[in-house]
Amino acid sequence: MRDKKATDALVLQVAPLTSVADYLVIGSADSDRQAGAIADHIDGILSRSGSKPLSIEGKRSSQWVVMDFGDVVAHIFRQDVREHYALERLWADAKRIAIPDKPPATKQAGVARPVKRKKAPVKTKA
Repeated sequence: MRDKKATDALVLQVAPLTSVADYLVIGSADSDRQAGAIADHIDGILSRSGSKPLSIEGKRSSQWVVMDFGDVVAHIFRQDVREHYALERLWADAKRIAIPDKPPATKQAGVARPVKRKKAPVKTKA
């Protein structure tokens, strides 16, 4: 989310409180367009790693996009809509999980890495 400038991002561990999901990820956007861009980014990153969403709702208006990945449900709100629904208050008993300031280092796309090749067997004349 932070890659696309989401604000007030937080992760709530809701597993002890509900069977719907283990974690809720919540973030805010300044506009509908930014909320859509954040949702597209999350979908792209997770799809490349093999995690396809079970469903995505609200993408058309992008005021509140909900992305269900099974154990994790991501909510991307326009800031005023987030304040109205106040999921943080609804899930006040959930444990907040710290989000690191810097994401873990990842492999750079497009960078070649050495490949060990098997040597071809040497043919000898008999």
